Amino acid sequence: MLADLFAGSRADAETRLETISSKELEKRASTRNPAIDALTALAPAESIKIIAEIKRASPSKGDLAEIPNPDTLAVIYQDGGASAISVLTEQRKFKGSLEDLASVRSAVSVPLLRKDFTSTKLQILEARAYGADIILLIVAGLSEAELESLGSFTGELGMTPFYETHSKEELKIAAGLGARLIGVNARDLQTFETDRDLFASLYDFFPIDAIRVAESAVRDASDVHRYRASGADVVLVGEALVTSDPAQTLRSFFTEQ
Repeated sequence: MLADLFAGSRADAETRLETISSKELEKRASTRNPAIDALTALAPAESIKIIAEIKRASPSKGDLAEIPNPDTLAVIYQDGGASAISVLTEQRKFKGSLEDLASVRSAVSVPLLRKDFTSTKLQILEARAYGADIILLIVAGLSEAELESLGSFTGELGMTPFYETHSKEELKIAAGLGARLIGVNARDLQTFETDRDLFASLYDFFPIDAIRVAESAVRDASDVHRYRASGADVVLVGEALVTSDPAQTLRSFFTEQ
């Protein structure tokens, strides 16, 4: 599944070159306002920080929400206290698009994560051209050389690489690359099974100066509070927000237990 998702995203990026060239992407990227500093926005604080995700569907759950106006949802997220917003741009299984990213960028001022299966510099250039500030790099799907190259290119464009891991070995790879923003995804992208205790079990392997992000397996506020108790600085939440009243659900994340 993971290999298919990467291959599909690469193919879709190549297809888009038929309508917008890499030169045009470079021009758009260069004329964008500078990327927002995600490390400052997501820095550890007294309260948990939330990356709220715009997510229409997933391979494991199918359709989740229509979301005809992602910009409207993004404003709800920002007003509700989200420190950053994740926008799914993968179109085959998650039903997202770069147009969603551009729409959200025009509506909010918090950092935006392009959530996709990024494996080429072209995809990173696209992300900057459409307004992203953070790039997801999935350690399970990329070699160390690819991670280093893509992370470096992300930094050259002023954006922040976000390294997603699922094991002690992957965390060590991210740490070795000097990663400052690292997530542990409770969902195994090979099998799509979830382990709600994975973040806690891997906490000690995070670099001391990294921002620790817990991803997936959030059903309600109790899961956010549990991640916080396990040491998470940030929690990335998608399904629990798009399948509920997002404003009310966000408020519950910041309520003391």
